[in-house]
Amino acid sequence: MARDAIPTWFVASVVVRRGDHFLLVQERKRGSPWALPGGRVEAGESLADAAIRETLEESGVAVRLTGIVRLEHAPRARRARVRAVFVGEPVDDTRPKSVADDESLGAEWVALDEIDRLSLRNPEIATLLRYVASGGPVYPLAILAERGAPYTLAVADPNDSTFDDGAPRRRDSAVLRAARWLRTTLGGE
Repeated sequence: MARDAIPTWFVASVVVRRGDHFLLVQERKRGSPWALPGGRVEAGESLADAAIRETLEESGVAVRLTGIVRLEHAPRARRARVRAVFVGEPVDDTRPKSVADDESLGAEWVALDEIDRLSLRNPEIATLLRYVASGGPVYPLAILAERGAPYTLAVADPNDSTFDDGAPRRRDSAVLRAARWLRTTLGGE
């Protein structure tokens, strides 16, 4: 018996950090609360591409993604939602937009001690910003890959480019960074 498809929404959010300030956008809907930039992934778009696009549309700030905090899956009886929470940084010194448009009422760089003065869409936003500010783990972007992408191994010696069997090894700096993070976190060498 064939099963009905489960409608699934894919959403990407970005914690954009510049020094000790974080980029927040004021939404046009739901009473105009402040939120992380982000939104729905469009057909044919990756989670990372959606995160970059949504941040630019809502805040006017172009960003470079530097990692991912987590991937959330919220299944329900008739639908599901998948949200990727990225970390990023601005690519330049462009100021956040201050004129309302269809995407948002505006955006601001906000310090952690200013968060409580804002009406946030969800109290989780303040918790997430404090988590990132306090050095909570941020994982390499390489953990998100398209289906069929090659699996890569972290190399202890970046000059070692082959497996023991002589097969070529693909060097991947994000994977190397993840391996170094794991060694450091787990107390290895």
